[in-house]
Amino acid sequence: MFETILITVAILALSFAFLGIKMLLVKGGKFPNTHVSGNPKMKASKVSCAQSQDRNARKDSKYEEFVESTHN
Repeated sequence: MFETILITVAILALSFAFLGIKMLLVKGGKFPNTHVSGNPKMKASKVSCAQSQDRNARKDSKYEEFVESTHN
């Protein structure tokens, strides 16, 4: 039981170390942007993530004007 936990912790530690190698060893290194908006081909196709689309739709929403016009 203890050996299994120790092996699991060792594997997790190695995984995190390998994920962070670029950040630690390369000057200005950072994790890659895997977000939809970070992909140049998606930008060229004007594809964005659902959260960004929702935020933009809410910003451009005319709901407030609609509510005011129905109450007058």
